[in-house]
Amino acid sequence: MKVGIIGASFARAAYLPALRHVPGAEVVALASARMESARLAASEFDVPHAYDDWEAMIDSHELDLVCIATPTVLHEVQTLRAIEAGAHVLCEKPTAMDAGEAARMLKAAKAAGRVHMIDHELRFNPNRVRIAELIGEGALGEIRHVNIASIGKSWADPASRPKGDWWSLAEQGGGRLGANGSHQTDLLRWWLGEVAWVTGAAPVMVPDRVDRESGEPWTATADDIAHFTVETVSGAIAQVFLSGVAVHDMGNMTRIFGSEGTILLNNDDERLLFAKAGGDFEDISVADPNAQLPGVNAGIWNVSVVALLQELCSAIQEGRTPSRGATFADGLANQIVLDAVRISGTERRSVRPGEVHVGG
Repeated sequence: MKVGIIGASFARAAYLPALRHVPGAEVVALASARMESARLAASEFDVPHAYDDWEAMIDSHELDLVCIATPTVLHEVQTLRAIEAGAHVLCEKPTAMDAGEAARMLKAAKAAGRVHMIDHELRFNPNRVRIAELIGEGALGEIRHVNIASIGKSWADPASRPKGDWWSLAEQGGGRLGANGSHQTDLLRWWLGEVAWVTGAAPVMVPDRVDRESGEPWTATADDIAHFTVETVSGAIAQVFLSGVAVHDMGNMTRIFGSEGTILLNNDDERLLFAKAGGDFEDISVADPNAQLPGVNAGIWNVSVVALLQELCSAIQEGRTPSRGATFADGLANQIVLDAVRISGTERRSVRPGEVHVGG
């Protein structure tokens, strides 16, 4: 199976090490906006062809799978072009700039009969899989509310982001809501079901920035804080607060409260704790065996990609829909929630997903 990758940074950290552990997968080409980056990644992982033009890469090879790890503003055009060329697609999150783009991506993949996934790799993390199992088994009883907080300082210093950093530019699809909120939305939908109501906002708290190297002032337009509350169809309430502009790192904590039990998951140490009503918390953490594979980088993001790519490539080779993971349909549903957060922040009201425009 011939694989092409667009985007070198996350490819070096996660995709390329993981694909070495996917039977039958051969990375034949890699493209990046900078030829230096493309050649460096290609050389490190013995990829025979490097490009600084992603369209030239697609045109030059018959690719079975294209993996897209680029700024959000490029996701739709690159996905549609890859599908047109006959490839199956793995696309990074957030799915697209808006729900309209996400809907077109899904429509194209379905029309062409292509396998499609969004890289919500945490669906393959054993601790989060165990949470889904406990909820599904009824071990927590009725889920009443969920609290997710991810608070860090990486964007707090006005000089912490280089000028032109796409993650800090709304016109490029940057911001905390897309970067982290998309993951949290996907987990909540996976664990609790579909969303009925959304309220929240995604403001820019530190717009005035300066380039550390040149000293040039510049303006960040993408959210560095995002917060939202969703009410699911089942009636559960989930609150998510994401910040990159605190002056202390406070980590990422997930708390799930049911009528019969409580779950705590701390991203810092990846300990999964569970307590039944009236009982003490017990450590029920599940280790990921893929963390021991040679060449796989540490961290849940890099490790979880291994199982995701193994499932995706198996589905392609076997001509079936992936049995687990987030498809473009999930990507669209997640994007609708993110769009609803932005509408809520602008109009200062609660928003139903059905109010979000997805196009014709």
